[in-house]
Amino acid sequence: MTAISLHHYLVVGAILFVLGMIGFLARRNLIVLFLSAEMMLQGVALNLVAFARYGGNLTGQAFVLFILTVAACEAAIALSLILMLYKRKGSLDVSLWQELREEGWEAAEDEESAPEPLAGVPLPHLIPTGKEPARRGEEKSHV
Repeated sequence: MTAISLHHYLVVGAILFVLGMIGFLARRNLIVLFLSAEMMLQGVALNLVAFARYGGNLTGQAFVLFILTVAACEAAIALSLILMLYKRKGSLDVSLWQELREEGWEAAEDEESAPEPLAGVPLPHLIPTGKEPARRGEEKSHV
């Protein structure tokens, strides 16, 4: 049985990076774009660890710790941004955010149109804490 060499690690890291890049360029959903960017970061991290192991030093592992720290910060900020964007537009399609462009840049036209956001559908809501909902057949009591 052959040992796993540097070449094997680099191929897997390159595959992760290319899959992430294809997902980032081909999809329009914000969550898929975010996950594709994370996959590209993990491909780079795997390559850095492989080079560090091959070179016999800890430089690659130190860079990977920085990558993981940046990825964690990016995850927190990106997920909060995605929630706010979804709350405002009702969709996670990137093409609906053309007005965020810098002035002077033309809006990109998509080949296929994005589905319309659900405008007339009411969003579910939770009852306030401490109030018990009225049950069927019972009237609300004023406590």
